[in-house]
Amino acid sequence: MIQDAINGAHYLLTATAKGFGSLVFKPIEHLVTKEPPPPPSIIMPQTPLWKLACDSGYFVKLAGIMGAAAVALGAYGAHGHLPHDDKIDLKDVFDRANKYHFIHSLALLGVPLCRYPKISGTFFVLGMFMFSGSCYYLALTGDRSYNRITPVGGICFIIGWLAMAL
Repeated sequence: MIQDAINGAHYLLTATAKGFGSLVFKPIEHLVTKEPPPPPSIIMPQTPLWKLACDSGYFVKLAGIMGAAAVALGAYGAHGHLPHDDKIDLKDVFDRANKYHFIHSLALLGVPLCRYPKISGTFFVLGMFMFSGSCYYLALTGDRSYNRITPVGGICFIIGWLAMAL
């Protein structure tokens, strides 16, 4: 009689374990695949970055032209003869103009990647002409007649950077 109870308990536990095991391991078998998944399909062909930049606007070309002009003007400022003014150091004015000219020429390279490239690019170019241009003019001629344009050019730079952030 004890033997029958032991056999019954053994059968009950074995059947329960087998039933429970099939509940756990059967769903897991369906998750394991024997074949690797297919490679992802390309929705859109990859476009080289240079082609994307050329197609998205003229600001990259303009950045190249402005960068070349900044290098040429920087070389002239380093080796050319600037007028002498006792009130301000025209060499410092020229260097400041050249620095901002360079920085914003490089910033023009990133303009096609912005959400509003025409706004930021336009303000960068306006800033280069107004800020750097008026500083170059002062440094090269000693004439202060265009000094009032310089802060407007600085504001254009700020608006250009803010437009890049939009």
